[in-house]
Amino acid sequence: MSDIYDLVIVGAGAAGMSAALTAHHLGLRVLIVEKTSWIGGSTAYSGGATWIPNNPHQVAAGAEEPTQQALDYLHHEIGNHGRPELWRAFLRAGPEMVRFMEAHTHLKFSVRPVAPDYHPDQPGAALGYRVLDPLDFDGRLLAGRLRLIRPPIREFTTFGGMMVGRADIPHMFNLMNSPKSALHAVGILARHVRDLAVHRRATRLVLGSAMVGRLAASVFERDIQVLINTRADRLVVTNGAVTGIEIAEADGRRIITARRGVVLAGGGAPHSAELAGVLHPHDAQLGHWSMSPVDNTGDSVELAKAVGVRPDTGNAEPLFYAPVSLLPQTDGSSRPFPHLFLDRAKPGIVAIDGRGRRFVNEAASYHDFVSAMLGKGATQPEAPFWLLANHAALRRYGLGAVRPSPASLASYVRSGYLKRARSIEELAGIIQVDSQTLVATIERLNHFAQTGEDTDFGKGSTAYNRYLGDPSVIPNPCLAPWEAGPYYAVRLYPGDIGASIGLPIDAAARVLSSDGRAVDGLFACGNDANSIMGGRYPAAGITLGPALTFGYIAAHSAAGSDDWRLDD
Repeated sequence: MSDIYDLVIVGAGAAGMSAALTAHHLGLRVLIVEKTSWIGGSTAYSGGATWIPNNPHQVAAGAEEPTQQALDYLHHEIGNHGRPELWRAFLRAGPEMVRFMEAHTHLKFSVRPVAPDYHPDQPGAALGYRVLDPLDFDGRLLAGRLRLIRPPIREFTTFGGMMVGRADIPHMFNLMNSPKSALHAVGILARHVRDLAVHRRATRLVLGSAMVGRLAASVFERDIQVLINTRADRLVVTNGAVTGIEIAEADGRRIITARRGVVLAGGGAPHSAELAGVLHPHDAQLGHWSMSPVDNTGDSVELAKAVGVRPDTGNAEPLFYAPVSLLPQTDGSSRPFPHLFLDRAKPGIVAIDGRGRRFVNEAASYHDFVSAMLGKGATQPEAPFWLLANHAALRRYGLGAVRPSPASLASYVRSGYLKRARSIEELAGIIQVDSQTLVATIERLNHFAQTGEDTDFGKGSTAYNRYLGDPSVIPNPCLAPWEAGPYYAVRLYPGDIGASIGLPIDAAARVLSSDGRAVDGLFACGNDANSIMGGRYPAAGITLGPALTFGYIAAHSAAGSDDWRLDD
C-alpha cells in the first residue's frame, strides 16, 4: 500500500465521508483514518436530521426562501457568539452539497414540510422545509461490510437491535388502536427476525444509521481506503504547512504523506479529559452524561496544538445539551437515555425540580431544557430533577426508556428506573419532594390544561411545542389534566449529544491558528470544527447540516476548487 495520498481524512463519520467523497469526485486520492473499529462516529447515534435552508427539495416543493431569511434567523439566534462569514458559506454551499450527494452518491433525502425551527417566533424562523432526513437504507447492500457500520444506541432499538425510524413512531404509538399500524409493526418485526437469522444484526437502517450506511456504501464503491483501528498520532509539518500524518496501527507506526493536506473530522471533544472543566463545570453538583461515542476524546484538538491552534472556547454553551435518565444495567452500571422529543412535550407529562416545582417549558428543545436545569434562565431550580407522568400519558407516550402500551412496566419498576405511586402525595414521598408543593404544582397544571394556556412557562405556546404535542388533545396539544393514578417519575440529569467547542475555521474550512491565520494544509469539519452556531441550538439538524457542508467545502478547498461558490 502506498503511503502517499492527496488528502488524508481523520474520522469516518458523516463529515469525514462527505469530505472524502467530494475530494474523490474532484480527482484526489483519498485516505480515511478511523481510530475505532466502526464507521459512522456520532452520526450513527443521531436521528439523521440535516438542517439545510433552501435545500433542493424545499425549492422543488415551491417553498423557496430568500437566503437572507435564514441569515436573519441565525443573527437573532446566535448574535455575537457566531461569525456571519461562516453562516453565509454554510447557506451558500449547503444546497450545493445536497445536489452533489444526491447526484453522485447513495445519500438521498426526504424533506419535512412541517418541522418548525426551535424558536419559531424569532425573526427569520421557518415552520418547515429546512430539515432533511436520509432515506432508509437496506444494509444488505453492504454485504460483508455491514459489520463495519457502528450500531445505533441500544436503547433506541427493540427486539434485539430492531431500529425504529421517524415514520414508524406514529404506528408504534397507535399499535393497539389501528389495524394499519399493527400491520406496519408486524411487517418491520418480521423483517428484523429474518435479519437476525441470516445476518445476525438489523439490516433495515434508519435515521443516522441510514446516513452512515448510504455514505459508507458510496465510499466502498469508489475504493476509497479506510483504515480502521488506526490512530492519528501526529501531524507532519513542513515549513509551517501540514504535509502528512503519523499513524499508529496494530503492527506499528508510519508516516502518511498528504500532498493537499489533512482534514480533521474526528467527532469533537465531548469526552476530553483536558477540556472537562470547560465542558461541564456543573459535574460535581449535578453529574453529567454524554450520549456521544466514548471515543470522541478530542484527539484532533491535541493534534492541532503542534501548529499553534487552540480550541475556540467562547461559545454561548460548550456542549449541545440533552437531558438524560440513567437506565440500570444487570452488571450494576447505568446507561444514559436521552429525552429528546418523544415524551417531554406530551400532555400529562411535567418536569419538576427538587422543591416539587416546575422550572421549564417541558416542550422546549432538549438544549434549552438542560440550560434551564443549569439555572441559565429566569428561574433557579434545585436538583434533583424529575420527569413525571400520569398513567394515561405513560401508557400512550412512554416515559424515557419505558415504552408505551402494551410494553410491560415491571422491569423498570423493579430496577428503580421508574418510580410508581398510587397518589401524588405518595409519589412526592418516594422522590423526596414536599408533597404540598407537588400537589399544588399538579393542580396549577390541571388549571392550565383546562384553559389551554400555560401562563407560567408557555408549554404549547409555540409552533415547535405543538409540533411535538398530541394533536388529538385540545385546546392545547401539550397539556392534559392529571386524573386517576397511578403516577410515575423518572429522574433526569444534564447530558449532551456532542461538544460545540472545537477548532476555529474560516469559510473555506481551513483551521485558524491563534493569531487568526489559516494553517496551510489543515482543515476541520463536523464537531472537530467549532460550531458555526456558536453554542446555540436553533433547529433540528444543526450539527449534521454544517458537518456535511463543511466536509464538502474542505474537499473543494484542498482541491483548489471554488465550485461551491457558484452563486457568489
